[in-house]
Amino acid sequence: MIRRLAAAAALAAGVALSGCTPTVHMEPAPRANEPVCADVSVRVPEQIGDLSRVWTDAQATAAWGDPSVVLFTCGLEPPAPTTLQCVTVSGVDWIVDETDFPNLRLTTYGRAPAAQVYVDTEEVSSNDVLAALSSAAGSLPKESECVAADEAEPVPDDATVAG
Repeated sequence: MIRRLAAAAALAAGVALSGCTPTVHMEPAPRANEPVCADVSVRVPEQIGDLSRVWTDAQATAAWGDPSVVLFTCGLEPPAPTTLQCVTVSGVDWIVDETDFPNLRLTTYGRAPAAQVYVDTEEVSSNDVLAALSSAAGSLPKESECVAADEAEPVPDDATVAG
């Protein structure tokens, strides 16, 4: 009888403690259900610097920090060629969008589906975040890569899409 009460008390304590863990609401990306995103999701780290991973409520997403300062999503449509800065970390190209600076939106380039990470750079280094996530993002199929502006193929102004 005492063992059952102790086991019940331990179970209740575990449930109570897990109830304190924050859950971050996120929206899944359009292609979040692709199997490769499941593979990426299990490869993201539990820690980025001093930030611990927290639960999210959407498929193929992850977050770190409480409150969250790093938000990750897999399953986006690959971005089109762009003139935004592109950085390569551990063989993965990332487009850097500074529109919301000091927050950065970093999106894989040349990978399908794409992954994206939103980083509060006042709380964590974007370089540290990309170093931590590039291994996981590197499992996304590579279709192309960033090139220097002088190596890019120009697109005619009157280009039409064949269909």
